[in-house]
Amino acid sequence: MENRVIWEGWTVQNFIDELSPTLEMIQCGNSWHKPITDKKELQEWCKDNQPYYKKVIPEVVKYFSKKYNIK
Repeated sequence: MENRVIWEGWTVQNFIDELSPTLEMIQCGNSWHKPITDKKELQEWCKDNQPYYKKVIPEVVKYFSKKYNIK
């Protein structure tokens, strides 16, 4: 599923890789942004911070919600 092309050659995994370092800092408390605690907030954050494509990518949200146990 992570190999699905979303936008001009960018796959789900590319978006995950792009967002991971920043979200890791947020969730560990090493950012001005407070840790994300619910799925709606996570969806908005991903949509706003992923490059080029400003729509929710369900697979990206699912990956991060599982990784950080966000309900």
